[in-house]
Amino acid sequence: MGIKQSELILNPDGSIYHLNLRPEHIANNIIFVGDQDRVNKVTQHFDSIEFTTQKREFKTTTGIYKNKRISVISTGIGPDNIDIVINELDALVNINLETREINKNHTQLNIVRIGTSGSLQKDIPIDSILLSSHALDINGMLRSYQVDEISHLDIENAFVKHTNWSPKKTYPLIVSNSEKLAAKIASEKTFTGITATAGGFYGPQGRVLRLTLQDADLNNKIDSFNFNGNRITNLEMETSAIYGLSKLLGHNAVSMNAIIANRANGTFSENPGKIVADLIKYTLDKLVE
Repeated sequence: MGIKQSELILNPDGSIYHLNLRPEHIANNIIFVGDQDRVNKVTQHFDSIEFTTQKREFKTTTGIYKNKRISVISTGIGPDNIDIVINELDALVNINLETREINKNHTQLNIVRIGTSGSLQKDIPIDSILLSSHALDINGMLRSYQVDEISHLDIENAFVKHTNWSPKKTYPLIVSNSEKLAAKIASEKTFTGITATAGGFYGPQGRVLRLTLQDADLNNKIDSFNFNGNRITNLEMETSAIYGLSKLLGHNAVSMNAIIANRANGTFSENPGKIVADLIKYTLDKLVE
């Protein structure tokens, strides 16, 4: 029996509901950006463009860069959007949209996030590049799935103890990147560390405007956490969802972060556009090596 129409929603033209894509529209190598305006900043380097579309914040362009077919997709902000994007991308390559049956042969995608982030450690400076070795999920989206097989319980338990984590919050989850894809992308130019993924920009990341935080000291606890030399180096809103869903669905994923702020030092990049542009070109060239 095929997947029900209410669970796998298609548009009248047969494209997947939110992304407005059909299987032939995407490459197996995919770059995620948050901002839809950043899609063109990546694809301006392409030798040719074969397809582009946009629905809501989800803009997709597929083309050729140095003989490799690559798709660039804007995901918008937050783990909830990543839940949409990765599930629908996986459906495009691993479900027959006509019969609604799961394909017998699994297709694996390579997904690289290019995003901006703030460093939590004094020794990781602004205008640097950080590759997330792991992601710390403190937003809870992944807990809707069966995640025991991708969990690192020893690190999670240590983090809960170190932070005196409230039992009223979702239990933290640690997910690793794709070692295969990370080996291809990493170089002497990249820092590495655990990236914490929050479910919001203000309170969930320790920012105070007019509301009182549940744990006003949480950021300091996050900064000081160390498990066998593994530190939490930065905080953003997408990486854990990308790593977790990719692991569960059998895809490779790596998150690349342009460090535009250092919250430990209170500094911000004088030219954040340059480090983002440098990271885009760096990632493209690594993908085609």
